[in-house]
Amino acid sequence: MTRTEHEVVITGGGPTGLMLAGELALAKVDVVIVERRIDQELEGSRAGGLHSRTLEVLDQRGIVDRFLAKGRAMQIQGFGGIPLDISDFPTRHDYGLALWQSHIERILAGWVEELGVPILRGREVVGFTRDDAGVTVELSGDTRLRAQYLVGCDGGRSVVRKAAGIDFPGLDPSTSWIIAEVEMDQEPTLGMRREGGGIGPTDREEGRGSYRVVLTEHDLEHPGEPTLQDLREALVAAYGTDFGVRDPTWISRFTDMSRQAASYRHGRVLLAGDAAHVHPPQGGQGLNTGVQDAVNLGWKLAQVVDGTSPDRLLDTYHAERHPVGARVLRNTMAQVALGRPDDRHQALRDTMIELLAMDEPRKRIAAMLCGLDIRYDLGEGHPLLGRRMPDLDLHTADGPTRVFDLLHEARPVLLDLGALGGLDIAPWASRVRLVAAKHDGAWELPVIGEVAAVAAVLIRPDGHVAWVGEHMESGLHDALTSWFGPAAAGHGLA
Repeated sequence: MTRTEHEVVITGGGPTGLMLAGELALAKVDVVIVERRIDQELEGSRAGGLHSRTLEVLDQRGIVDRFLAKGRAMQIQGFGGIPLDISDFPTRHDYGLALWQSHIERILAGWVEELGVPILRGREVVGFTRDDAGVTVELSGDTRLRAQYLVGCDGGRSVVRKAAGIDFPGLDPSTSWIIAEVEMDQEPTLGMRREGGGIGPTDREEGRGSYRVVLTEHDLEHPGEPTLQDLREALVAAYGTDFGVRDPTWISRFTDMSRQAASYRHGRVLLAGDAAHVHPPQGGQGLNTGVQDAVNLGWKLAQVVDGTSPDRLLDTYHAERHPVGARVLRNTMAQVALGRPDDRHQALRDTMIELLAMDEPRKRIAAMLCGLDIRYDLGEGHPLLGRRMPDLDLHTADGPTRVFDLLHEARPVLLDLGALGGLDIAPWASRVRLVAAKHDGAWELPVIGEVAAVAAVLIRPDGHVAWVGEHMESGLHDALTSWFGPAAAGHGLA
């Protein structure tokens, strides 16, 4: 039996696993991905876009242009099919990106390859054992991997979650949809349907070629995998014709099952992405939530692995991301209810259309869906605390730059804007980058609006604010210790 050792093993080479691997590789962690597919090709139903906050996260790592070059920037945000324009939001990415998951994965896989992360393809996890020092992961093919930590990014049927004994409570399905990519002899009726789904061109730029079809099915229970005949029947039920549907590239099903892991962490085993939360695809939040799980977890896991921070730092991953996942489950369930095709639900939908035409409700719901309003509970204080740092234009001794440019290496940054007369972080100098800069413009947050400028701000590698200095340095050393480990040996603190 072959046995190799790594610091972290990730199961699942989808967007969440790839993003997490990239985050760990930037921190010089020895990480390996175990992926059951023999290549990066996808089968069946997958996501079709990136939201504003996910684009910001990719911008923070300096790779967003790779995605923008392949996708189409547009207003893709919507609540239950009700369009929500975010072009007035205070972000450089005041739009979504229409881009199929197959392209998203290929780009992320290319980035991860550049960072030197190995991917063991055609392998599956068949079990694992834990002890005080780490995890031994058993793979198909008579292989064992030894690691300090195991992260399950292996989807809604996660083997890692089940083997770890983590409960997955929630709601069973109430609705089933059939989804396919097909050719059609007749020109179909394009656009969204009232109950959700509809027909659209696979090539959204050219508007021609094959079609992506999503339709509600009459029955919830099915004896086997979906067939072309099942799709024909669903088309006839919805449109009165099957449009001469033929030559499916793939056909799949999904439901509105909503479940969330009771804990995102069980000792040395952690969960992220669909392994931690499954829900209906309304609002397109699944892939985006998973990528943001990975960015929250990556730097914390890296600091624990290299001994910078104590193991308890990993508890903040569950504390911060579980409420975000729970909120996604709630709003997707609400969107499914809004799409029921009866007159009572249509009345509710009409009311929501009216409500979301108003600025404040539109901004609140849209910011929630695209992740721009997330605030981790770091206590009371300035509105910035716990929220994502705006991508301000800065003037430094080395010339102009942006906040997100400072985060490309996934390291924490203490931004000194000059009003405190200099900040002493010598005990953390090897871990935290200190940048002196000036910013001349306003400070504005989604939904909240303009906020008071600050003298200094401590930014975590995930782009969220860990400490705000308004008039004095009070609390800075406590924040540095909490998030980035105790002071280095040999450095005394007053």
